[in-house]
Amino acid sequence: MRTLLFLAALTVSSPLLAAEAYFAGGCFWCTESDFEELDGVSDAISGFAGGDEKNPSYEDVAHGRTGHTETVKVIYDPAVVSYDNLLTWFWQHIDPTDPNGQFVDRGQQYRSAIFYQTEAEKTAALASRKALDESGRFDKPVVTEITELKAFYPAEDYHQDYYKTHSLKYKYYRYRSGRDQFLEEHWDDPKHRPWLTEQVTQRWQGPDQFQRPSDEVLKKALPKLVYQVTREDATERAFQNEYFDNKAEGIYVDVISGEPLFSSTDKYKSGTGWPSFTKPIDKEFVTLHEDNKLWATRTEVRSRYADSHLGHVFSDGPAPTGQRWCMNSAAMRFVPKDEMAEQGYGEYLSLFE
Repeated sequence: MRTLLFLAALTVSSPLLAAEAYFAGGCFWCTESDFEELDGVSDAISGFAGGDEKNPSYEDVAHGRTGHTETVKVIYDPAVVSYDNLLTWFWQHIDPTDPNGQFVDRGQQYRSAIFYQTEAEKTAALASRKALDESGRFDKPVVTEITELKAFYPAEDYHQDYYKTHSLKYKYYRYRSGRDQFLEEHWDDPKHRPWLTEQVTQRWQGPDQFQRPSDEVLKKALPKLVYQVTREDATERAFQNEYFDNKAEGIYVDVISGEPLFSSTDKYKSGTGWPSFTKPIDKEFVTLHEDNKLWATRTEVRSRYADSHLGHVFSDGPAPTGQRWCMNSAAMRFVPKDEMAEQGYGEYLSLFE
């Protein structure tokens, strides 16, 4: 059985903060289990949606007489995990190219679907499906249904938390279903990470609009080095990183949040092998912390809103500041000057006047 990469503690949401989302990913035992691994999800309830029959039984749905498909109601805290994060997680745990079921389970009662409740959810789901389809990840088109939720009917108690109450039977079924073998092939290989990275990195729209994905989501989505640097305070190799010798005009933004950090107008060749600057664009976007991990006390630099480890600042830099802001390329994304306005950083073009 595929080794789960995420062992996240469940976050119990306040009823005032809880939101609901509905996903059909084939056998609801598996979909429920997968969503309950995600940080910010407090519960997942197995049931049925997509058909016309009211209060169907499992037997009715299983025989394909109702138009319903096995569906999971996901209860989550949007302050911890966003709807977009749920969409990305959902895609990572199904075969979205199969129109007639999922893995060993065949028939329309096992078809994959996203049931939206609002226009915002519909827009997000359609955009996410389009991005996945155009990513070239699969040889066949993405066919997962996106439709409005009309009603959701919980399944019998026997099916709730089946992966917990019948763990041996569940593990045997899941292994024999072929689900995890498919997921390993299409999601665990590093070549599939670029699409995931795009789903968790953001354009900066201000602190009120930014919501950092959980570390569990970031660990799977980001390239290994980027995760190690930003979330585990690692340091990339000198002279073997993307921006140490970059001379192009533009700004450097946080790789996760997109918050603006440094400008090429303040970049200089320090000889250290890392991108170095005399100052940040605005100290509002960085925080400083005492770092005693090595033989001497250093000053760590982190981004304020994404809380990414960026590097360190030293007092051996050139005029006019006398500072050397020594950063990791892996923690940043470079936005060329001629793309700044298009990407929402037009206000910083004055730096180049």
